[in-house]
Amino acid sequence: MTFSGWPEEALDFYDGLAADNSKTYWTENKAVYTDKILKPMTELTEELAEEFGEPKIFRPYRDVRFSADKSPYKTHIGATVGEMLYIQLSAEGLGAGAGMWHLESDQLARYREAVADDKTGAELERITAAVERAGPSIHGHGALKSAPRGYAADHPRVTLLRYKGLTAWQQWPVEAWLETASAKDRILTFFRTTSLLRSWLAENVRELTKIKGGI
Repeated sequence: MTFSGWPEEALDFYDGLAADNSKTYWTENKAVYTDKILKPMTELTEELAEEFGEPKIFRPYRDVRFSADKSPYKTHIGATVGEMLYIQLSAEGLGAGAGMWHLESDQLARYREAVADDKTGAELERITAAVERAGPSIHGHGALKSAPRGYAADHPRVTLLRYKGLTAWQQWPVEAWLETASAKDRILTFFRTTSLLRSWLAENVRELTKIKGGI
């Protein structure tokens, strides 16, 4: 089947789940989740896989072991595509992310070294500025309150140095196009817009064999 968007029933499902996050609601409406939410996400990610890499759709169940909120179900569906790309649908609309949300200690050391370097650091500044001009926003996960140890507080790229992860994100509110195949066009544009950011992270931060902290 070809991806043709998410119908209104998908958003209604998540509105209902937010109001009644229970096994009863889930069981009664599971067919809607399977047919109107999971199926389109599967179609979309499979279409994107050839260009961007293997997809993985996350399970709808929350891990409540260490959470004060014991609601059992996620109020969105999320999927990764390749190593550093993410798609999410919820009642609020469609979202897409790119980058490395959490950096392991060895990755973080390489990231900071590359940011501090005049050549690679300036390159990252140009890339993030270009991404934001195109529409997505840049986010730094777990930002420190001050410069990391060993780096000057007045470093010209201190904001980037403070980050423990680096991602781009774009959120689209619910509009009529979400019910059509053109929803894929937004995702494609975002994925391609963030390609230089992902390339910079791949070249300067990730391990040669795998990415531990992809988004």
